[in-house]
Amino acid sequence: MPSIIQSLRLLADATRLRLLLLLEQAELTVAEIQEILNMGQSRISTHLAQLKRAGLIRDRRAGKNVYYGLVPEDASQARWREIVAASAREIPESTTDRTALGLVLRKREDRAREYFNRLAGKFGRSYCPGRSWQGLGHMLLKLLPPLVIADLGAGEGTLSQLLATTAHQVIAVDNSEKMVEYGANLAREHGFKNLEYRLGDIQSPPIEPASVDLAIFSQALHHANQPARAVAAAQAILKPGGRLVVLDLLSHGFEQARELYADLWLGFSEVDMQQLLESNGFTGIDVSVVAREEEPPHLQTLLATASKR
Repeated sequence: MPSIIQSLRLLADATRLRLLLLLEQAELTVAEIQEILNMGQSRISTHLAQLKRAGLIRDRRAGKNVYYGLVPEDASQARWREIVAASAREIPESTTDRTALGLVLRKREDRAREYFNRLAGKFGRSYCPGRSWQGLGHMLLKLLPPLVIADLGAGEGTLSQLLATTAHQVIAVDNSEKMVEYGANLAREHGFKNLEYRLGDIQSPPIEPASVDLAIFSQALHHANQPARAVAAAQAILKPGGRLVVLDLLSHGFEQARELYADLWLGFSEVDMQQLLESNGFTGIDVSVVAREEEPPHLQTLLATASKR
């Protein structure tokens, strides 16, 4: 952490303040920042390098992309974070920046939504990484019916319909209109009265707080712009003592997954998943690798379970 004088020098520049205000809301690539600020790459990279050397931001490589974000907050950073927050009122571009940020993040979601709209009705007949019956079997063994279950990022709801055979109620949430429509029609055809499909974002699911016994992310969390926000939202809808199950990909380097499957994150390490659940107040956390695909790129499946206090 730089000295007070160094911090003031860094924060005296309007561009660096705009960058910190943006990175406080989301991790971004240089290309995304260029689109938001309408500035050249060289200028942006110079400011990012200065902020990184000062210990105010950090970067994270995900395949070919490098994402920049604020360092984890602690007491020593309270002063400069207050200055950054207060500066938003004095920087005329901050309102435009927020709007542009929303558009950039929406483009991320639209790319994923477009992919899943095309895929509706094809799961089970097309390859989807990590969606193995072996992995799903491990997860199902941990379920205790009858429960009120939220399937977050449900897609067309293949898993939701399996759960509905024994659950008290299943709420399937997805942000693809076509997926929700297809799943709802399929549920009606199969006579599931306890299965409801809802259109919504897994980062703010349309479910009442403290109303669910079990929340599930099945190969969905790596499609979230902010996985931590999605996990926090799951924690909020769970009843005290409720359970969370995350079935996702282990960290991998299969960069093509971004284009082929609209993945935003190339999986999660066991350590990252453990920390993600701990930071959202979950207890009884268990994280393990439960499956490995035999064919290249040999993607592995990560299973995590946890409880809400």
